[in-house]
Amino acid sequence: MAHTIEVERKRELPDDGSILTPRLTQLGYIASAPMTEVDTYYSRPDVDYMLTVECLRIRHRGNFAEITYKPASTPTTHAHDHVISKVETNVILSEGEQARTAERLLISIGMREIVRVEKTRTTYTHPETPGVTVSIDAVNGAGTFVETEVNRPTSDGATEIIEHIESQLEIVGYPTVSLPYRDLVLRSRESPIVAEPISEPYAG
Repeated sequence: MAHTIEVERKRELPDDGSILTPRLTQLGYIASAPMTEVDTYYSRPDVDYMLTVECLRIRHRGNFAEITYKPASTPTTHAHDHVISKVETNVILSEGEQARTAERLLISIGMREIVRVEKTRTTYTHPETPGVTVSIDAVNGAGTFVETEVNRPTSDGATEIIEHIESQLEIVGYPTVSLPYRDLVLRSRESPIVAEPISEPYAG
């Protein structure tokens, strides 16, 4: 189990992300192979995580699976510039197939499934900036986004790092999105027209 401070900001892209690929390559970022991730989100029966903006999810991709929890949003965790800073607790499962076992476990103890989100993620890392990732996410039913994320023991200087990377990538003009993919997918199912991103607390 690992505890880190996750500091991130997400922006909506006008295309499938191909506009960013040459910029990332020129700056020395190395791309991972695109991976399909399935995130299943849950809530307690007595507490609505949609209202508290907590995150409890099981993530499954290939032979990897993990359970993640992020606490409720507060004015401290949610900055005015849509930079989100939260303690992230991850429990890594021994193999991908255990995601189904974990899902049965949560349901068995009374947790309520909210939504299942499927996305294709390509993650970029830079050899000179450990703990920093830039991910391009194509989210089924929601659109394509770029997420700049810093994971370190403390949040000191993380916002400045995100701002510097976004400036290098020339994405500062793209709209920020503070809703999590969970909420965006739910919103798209409720209406044929996805609402404009608004400033709301972020779960993950």
